Amino acid sequence: NEIINAGKFILAVGGKAYPITGSTGDGYSWVKEAGHTVINIKPALVPIGIREDWIKDLQGLSLKNVQINIFQNGKKQDSRFGEMLFTHFGLSGPIVLDASKKIGELLKSGEVMIEIDLKPALDFIQLDKRLQRDFEGNRKKDFKNYLPELLPQKMVGTFLKLSKIDPHKKLHFISKEERKNILHLLKEMKMTVTELMGYDQAIITSGGISTREIDSKTMQSKIVENLYFAGEIIDLDGPTGGYNLQICWSTGYAAGTYSKEK
Repeated sequence: NEIINAGKFILAVGGKAYPITGSTGDGYSWVKEAGHTVINIKPALVPIGIREDWIKDLQGLSLKNVQINIFQNGKKQDSRFGEMLFTHFGLSGPIVLDASKKIGELLKSGEVMIEIDLKPALDFIQLDKRLQRDFEGNRKKDFKNYLPELLPQKMVGTFLKLSKIDPHKKLHFISKEERKNILHLLKEMKMTVTELMGYDQAIITSGGISTREIDSKTMQSKIVENLYFAGEIIDLDGPTGGYNLQICWSTGYAAGTYSKEK
């Protein structure tokens, strides 16, 4: 209830994401009272929850150079390539965070499936040929002892469970159907999305003050003459990679520069 008097105000209070940093979302109610429009706010760049229980066994495992493919009703809706991370509740990491906005939109219409391609550099035919060569060259090796050549050690137990192949089965005796099952697990490891995690784990907030009500050069409000905006409170967001930080720096610089000039 404190009243602050000033000639100019720059509102740079962040969104609702990452509340541990002090972002409470109070700024949205302030600007609404001042006559501004706030576009639908929601957590963005956020980890996702997964239904399958085996996901917990992979907690903390980071995978590089993999691809995630996103499906709904059997149709591929999106894909990302890069680095991802398994958590106790599901998936995180750069490519998952980037895809979370699309996943959130799809969840409104029904179930969403994710497939992880652990070997995106090889198509099905190439990978199958590699498996056949490996099996022939390691005929007497147990299946469980071969898997570390394909996967991180932490994934071996989960992969064995999903493949339903006897861990002690010699590679020479793995059938064509079993090899086909291994192939699909490597290229299409399926899991079911249950939810997007909330603001506590979101990197940013999507939505905010309508950009139509802000001068794009000066960041000055078109409704309240001595009010300027900077950062996440504005309806601007981008993918991971520093874009959202750049939005904050650039709008902050503009607001600071132009509010001082007038």
